[in-house]
Order: sequence, then structure tokens, then C-alpha cells
Amino acid sequence: MPAENSPLSGNLDDDDYPAYTMGRAADILGTTPAFLRAVGESGLIRPLRSEGGHRRYSRRQLRIAARARELVDQGTPIEAACRIITLEDQLHDTLRENEHMRRKLADDGRDI
Repeated sequence: MPAENSPLSGNLDDDDYPAYTMGRAADILGTTPAFLRAVGESGLIRPLRSEGGHRRYSRRQLRIAARARELVDQGTPIEAACRIITLEDQLHDTLRENEHMRRKLADDGRDI
């Protein structure tokens, strides 16, 4: 079977596939494993645990951790950075839902 048809090949394009070990994730982000542990302990990201108990990170989680790193590098305490990112995500979701409801009402011919 060709490599591109293997069951794992689809996972390489999946942003949520936990492809990165803690060490590799820290290298990619230019940070330390302790930073990743702190971001995980805050609840901002929840890395998957391998059968051996090792943390595994997805690309989506690395993007979130990179955003936290930006804020920390600007002088924001890590707990505050994690809370800011959580609130930014909630705001984004709320705005998206609001827009969806506006479109739905407009499609139904109702004015807001």
C-alpha cells in the first residue's frame, strides 16, 4: 500500500491530531517544556496523554500556546495570558453565533 494511502497519512493534515511530543513542541515554539506544562495546568490546552503518560500536542494546541507565548513575552503573567486567550475565543464564538442568528433572521424576513 502506498504511504499516502496509509491510515496515518490523513492524520498529518488534521490540526487536532496529537503529533508532537512535549520536547518537539517546545522546540517548535522556542520555549521550555515547563512553559507547556504551565499552559496545560491553566486549562488553556489539554494535551493528549500517550499510553506511557507522555504529553502529545496538536498543531491547533501549538498555535494556542504560541499566542500565550506572545503575551508572556510582552510581559503578561502566564495565568492572565491564558485567561485573555480564553476570553478572546469566547468573544469570537459569540460574534460568530450573533452573525449566524442575524443571517437567519434576515432569511426569515425579520428585521433586527
